[in-house]
Amino acid sequence: MTSQHSVVPAGPKRKFWGWGLANEGVSAAERKSLGAAVAGRYDGASLREVAPPEVSDFDLRPSRLAIPSTLRSIVTDDPEERLIHAYGKSFADCARMLMRHVPNPPDLIAYPRSEEDVSALLDWADGKNVAVIPFGGGSSVCGGVEPDVGDDYAGTLVIDMLAMNQILEIDKTSRAARFQAGIYGPQLEAGLKPHGLTLRHFPQSFEFSTLGGWIATRGGGHYASLYTHIDDFVEATRMITPQGLLETRRLPGSGAGPSADRMIIGSEGTLGLITEAWMRLQDRPTFRASAAVGFATMEKGAEAVRALSQSGLFPTNCRLIDAAEAKNSGAGDGTSALLVLGFESADHPLAPWMERALELVSDHGGIFDREAVNRSMQPKEAADEAAEHRQGAAGQWRNAFIRAPYYREVLVGLGIIVDTFETAITWDRFADFYKGVTGQMHDAIKRITGQEATVTCRFTHIYPDGPAPYFTFQVLGAEDGNLALMLERWREIKIAANAVVTDLGGTVTHHHAVGRDHRPGYETQTSQLFRETLAAAKHRLDPGGLLNPGVLIDPVGRAVGQSGILRKGN
Repeated sequence: MTSQHSVVPAGPKRKFWGWGLANEGVSAAERKSLGAAVAGRYDGASLREVAPPEVSDFDLRPSRLAIPSTLRSIVTDDPEERLIHAYGKSFADCARMLMRHVPNPPDLIAYPRSEEDVSALLDWADGKNVAVIPFGGGSSVCGGVEPDVGDDYAGTLVIDMLAMNQILEIDKTSRAARFQAGIYGPQLEAGLKPHGLTLRHFPQSFEFSTLGGWIATRGGGHYASLYTHIDDFVEATRMITPQGLLETRRLPGSGAGPSADRMIIGSEGTLGLITEAWMRLQDRPTFRASAAVGFATMEKGAEAVRALSQSGLFPTNCRLIDAAEAKNSGAGDGTSALLVLGFESADHPLAPWMERALELVSDHGGIFDREAVNRSMQPKEAADEAAEHRQGAAGQWRNAFIRAPYYREVLVGLGIIVDTFETAITWDRFADFYKGVTGQMHDAIKRITGQEATVTCRFTHIYPDGPAPYFTFQVLGAEDGNLALMLERWREIKIAANAVVTDLGGTVTHHHAVGRDHRPGYETQTSQLFRETLAAAKHRLDPGGLLNPGVLIDPVGRAVGQSGILRKGN
């Protein structure tokens, strides 16, 4: 066995069974508070928390592949590394880890340090009929990195891009920079800060996800409008495929035929491994304005947000949170919806933008604290600004949002199903869509579990033609630590959610990607001819069908079949 020390890049150890780093999680006080809240809500239920797993708890299938001698310095079959790369970070992934159930661990893990290493790994995999799973931060919540590829391959190799994490070049004149794809969010922003620049792409997974992962999955970020997806920041890319290098030209724009970058963005590791990208940057903001606005109903709030989205003001933050979610996060009492509204700029004061925005929300019955809005626009030291972000209803919701992945680990261990799904719909259909999704999902969860569920909604992003609603549901999934029953019930709920949003005209995913878990919905909303066209492009770049089989589309000539958690018995 290869020494883990010689292969894995130095740095904090990642938690193999849950969110974040191995030494991070829920504090004793938080755990006690969560336990009390659950016990109060599910009074009379027999709740028994399942303890977090240790590496020694797992009897992993032996690796089916021998480490190639020419790649020994970058490849390992260390058991903990195999566990770290066995799943992503979805509800089902956490549940299966707590169950100590990993039937399809990857056989080998590689940490390439150069594009030459990536090419050598792909050449070796092609010669040995080995499926290759590209891996950024592993924060997928849709089965995008799960090495469940069926029986048509000799084994699975995960290629983790963690060691390719440098800022290679900064062009301050054009306000752009060239990065290696394995760079994590905090490292990227720290490297840009001395230059007064920022990418300003902050998904919830920011700390534990990579630039390459954001590009491969069309990740959504910080901005609620105008710059909603990573697509808006990509200037050029480099991708290593089994057939060689695919590189695009760095340009501010081009009308020269279909864009290769647009094919690479959102390819989810099925066409190649993104190794570098030129990204459009911005000056770091120095002017800010924010407001917390209350509405009597979600519908009234949506009318105000539509007006904002079509005004040309382009707010940086425009998260509309329904009354139930506001209450669950401690940001409200359950009687009104909450709009978290914000603007920022590196160039100009924002009072005129905020003033017009407040006129629009007032026209739709919005209530806000004028003094708090004025305070938000006053110049502040960084420490004061950070403290302000944690205050008030908006701050309470933000804190709950950041801690949610950690809280879920405790809730899953108690038998609670808590998960999310996100979508997008046009404004003319939103009112019926919101009622339909919340009502149908409430009924489906009651039918599947026999329990009453909460189904809440917020907007993550907005467009002039529609919002991106993000739904959260929570229900008692099973008692007495029966995680297998809970997982089976979650599987039925997930299938129902895929069907509900697509049947009602929405997209199966707005920014969480397709992976394996959303393929049924993806195939409902896309034409077979398009998927066959995409498969043909994949076949040209990856004729062996090695790359992430089962994600997005099946490789031509390969018997992958249904894979991932939606397959019965997995």
